[in-house]
Amino acid sequence: MKEDWKFQRRRARLVEELREKGIINERVLRAIGTVQRQHFVDPAFLARAYHDEALPIGMKQTISQPFTVAYQSQVLDAKPGERILEIGTGSGYQAAVLCEMGARLYTIERVRGLYEHTAPLLRSLGYRANCRFGDGMLGWESMGPFDGIIVTAGALDVPDSLLKQLKLPEGMKPGGRMVIPVGGREQQMMTYIVRMGEDEFDRVAMEAFRFVPLLGKTQ
Repeated sequence: MKEDWKFQRRRARLVEELREKGIINERVLRAIGTVQRQHFVDPAFLARAYHDEALPIGMKQTISQPFTVAYQSQVLDAKPGERILEIGTGSGYQAAVLCEMGARLYTIERVRGLYEHTAPLLRSLGYRANCRFGDGMLGWESMGPFDGIIVTAGALDVPDSLLKQLKLPEGMKPGGRMVIPVGGREQQMMTYIVRMGEDEFDRVAMEAFRFVPLLGKTQ
C-alpha cells in the first residue's frame, strides 16, 4: 500500500529538524526518514505523528520523542548484523529504527497490552524483531551476549543482570555497550557503558532526559 505523500513530506522535515538539533549519524537519519511513525502513534494523535514530541499511547506509556530515539540510536550506533537487546518495546518505534539500521533485534516489553499490540504490528510492517513479554530488568540471557543494549525507560541504577549480558571484549576490541537513562523519576542522565572486562565497565554520563520509570515484574 502506497504511503500518503503528506507523511513523506512531514518525515523529511522531521529529519532536517533532527539534523539541526545535532543528530549527525547519517544511518540514524536514514532510519528515521524511513520508519513510518504514523503507524506507531495513537490514531487520535495522527496529525502530530511527525512533531518532535512524545505522545501518549495508553497504559501510562508514551511513544518517545523522535529526538530521543535518534539520540539513543546515535549513541548506541548499532551496526548491521549486531545483536541488540532493547528493554521496553513500547510503541515499537525505537525497535523499527534499530531494525532499519540492520540490527538483529531482541526486544522485551513488561506491559502485556503493549506487547500484544506491538509484536504483531512490527511483524505486519515487515520488521523481524524478536519480541518477548517479560521483565526487562532481567534481560534475555538465553539470547545473549549482546553487542549492544538500549534501555528506553529511566532506571534508578544499572541492573547487574543487563551488564552481565553485554559481550566480553575480544583482544583489543571493547566489549558490548549499553545506553541507559539513569536517575530519579523527574530526570535521568543518559549513560553510555562499555564492557571492558569480566567485572570492568567504563561509564560516561551524557545529557539529561526524562523517561517513564524502568520497573520490574510484568503487568
